[in-house]
Amino acid sequence: MPKFMYIYHGGKAPESPEEGAEVMAAWNAWFEGMGAAVVDGGNPAGMSKTVSASGVAEDGGANPVSGYSLVNAADHDAAVEMAKTCPILSDGGTVEVAEAMEM
Repeated sequence: MPKFMYIYHGGKAPESPEEGAEVMAAWNAWFEGMGAAVVDGGNPAGMSKTVSASGVAEDGGANPVSGYSLVNAADHDAAVEMAKTCPILSDGGTVEVAEAMEM
């Protein structure tokens, strides 16, 4: 079965421990709802640097990554359908869905 990367952009950090617990509960429920499709729940990302031939951008680039996950899905459309219920969407973030190509 093909694997797909969910690359998260945006969203917001919890402003209190209570909000953090609510956010984690929403993410855990989403992962549980996808069941065995979740290969790696991933992690949030810290500040990133973008390396190019012309140098290093210290600000994470035009659309910095805020986290990732790896899932199995029958095809790209199925992976997109699962992403449509991601908790980051309710916090103003987005999910980029890309197939992890087998080499």
